[in-house]
Amino acid sequence: MLMLQPRFCVVFSLLFLCWVLVPMAESAIGVNWGTLSSHRLKPSTVVDLLRDNKISKVKLFEADPDVLKALMGSGIQVMVGIPNEMLSLLGSSSVAADFWVRQNVSAYITKGGADIRYVAVGNEPFLTSYNGQFVNLVLPAVTNIQQSLVKANLAGYVKIVVPCNADAYESSGGLPSQGVFRSELTQIMTQLVQFLNSNGSPFVVNIYPFLSLYDNGDFPQDYAFFQGTSHAVTDGSNVYTNAFDGNYDTLVAALGKLGYNQMPIIIGEIGWPSDGAVGANITAARVFNQGLVYHIASNKGTPLRPNTPPMDVYLFELLDEGAKSTLPGNFERHWGIFSFDGQAKYSLNLGLGNKELRNARNVEYLPSRWCVAKPSSDLTNVVNHMKIACSVADCTTLNYGGSCNEIGEKGNISYAFNSYYQLRMQDSQSCEFDGLGMVTFLDPSIGDCHFLVGVIDKGLNSSSSQTTYQWWVLVLFLNLHWIFLLSM
Repeated sequence: MLMLQPRFCVVFSLLFLCWVLVPMAESAIGVNWGTLSSHRLKPSTVVDLLRDNKISKVKLFEADPDVLKALMGSGIQVMVGIPNEMLSLLGSSSVAADFWVRQNVSAYITKGGADIRYVAVGNEPFLTSYNGQFVNLVLPAVTNIQQSLVKANLAGYVKIVVPCNADAYESSGGLPSQGVFRSELTQIMTQLVQFLNSNGSPFVVNIYPFLSLYDNGDFPQDYAFFQGTSHAVTDGSNVYTNAFDGNYDTLVAALGKLGYNQMPIIIGEIGWPSDGAVGANITAARVFNQGLVYHIASNKGTPLRPNTPPMDVYLFELLDEGAKSTLPGNFERHWGIFSFDGQAKYSLNLGLGNKELRNARNVEYLPSRWCVAKPSSDLTNVVNHMKIACSVADCTTLNYGGSCNEIGEKGNISYAFNSYYQLRMQDSQSCEFDGLGMVTFLDPSIGDCHFLVGVIDKGLNSSSSQTTYQWWVLVLFLNLHWIFLLSM
């Protein structure tokens, strides 16, 4: 577990005192709402959670109709995403783009509808790990979606953006002023930024100081936070005391080298995970996120953009997503400021009017019972059962650095059994494990290791199946369209 230096704790206490005594500037804090969870809350419950916490901006990774319907009439501003897998189809067919806009934007922008402000075309499509798979698909999709918004008379209100990972740019010697876009992206970034500028759209970037710390053992721990550092970066007359400012100004410099010094910037994703790896814990997540909010609310900006903070900052993320891929690490399922059931993990003042987070209301849980290993069982042959359980359910907290890593062998087995049992909606057969499991009504949670109780499944589609569904609807529509044309 990451052990924060004592001065972090002192500064954190002072930070909360500042929140109480000093009136806060208008904040631009929003959240990402991902839905890759095995225990999904009803969208209406999540919208109530957003409103109770006075969160007025939300970023979605796709156009989930259940989510968009729940957001109608809420007054919450929405950025709706198009998955990378749909870029090829939307870029190759204006008919498909028209259909997507009609189904996922126009249908919801009505009186009392959803306040959709942005369409995010792709999600980090230039990421190096994609090996250029989506690079040439972005601009055609952007062009077609823009034309479709124009046809729908929405282009003046709904803006197109392309969320980029911070690896789209780099700098010589780690100096922000030397920031440039990766050489293989220079041409497409020039075209993309020209498009964004001509249409009044901001540049959206995702910045993760945690990943810098996680991937690099030599990365200074205190530089990842906002409480000062003994490893400041000096760049000419500018001094950087935290990774966020340094990364942000690297982008500012890269945009400047393309001739767009003043292009507005939105932080599409930023946060800190609370479990699943060394350095990912409740204390660190609280200190980072509170420090970030304070930093943004101060309106100090960065050395290259003084007194000009980002337009909006979307925390990653609202809720834990227990069904996400564990690439690049087990922490991927633990970024939420709330757990999967909408319960706040820690005290956090978002600067939006509440001094701390408010929990979700009216959450419908399964009965308070758990599946654990029988006390008298011979557990020597339990490995296969654990593998089966954890291949389906989320066991990432059991790994090194996780909150359940030190609960002992039988505790690990019980945690895996229970995760599977809750995923199967407490079906009695799912706690058999060849006679090794038993149901208990006593909460087996140990210290910081919480054994979950699932929420009642409302039959909502998972995000991955929703993406597949949208893709097939588009394909079917196009086939019917061409059949109609050929029959004329």
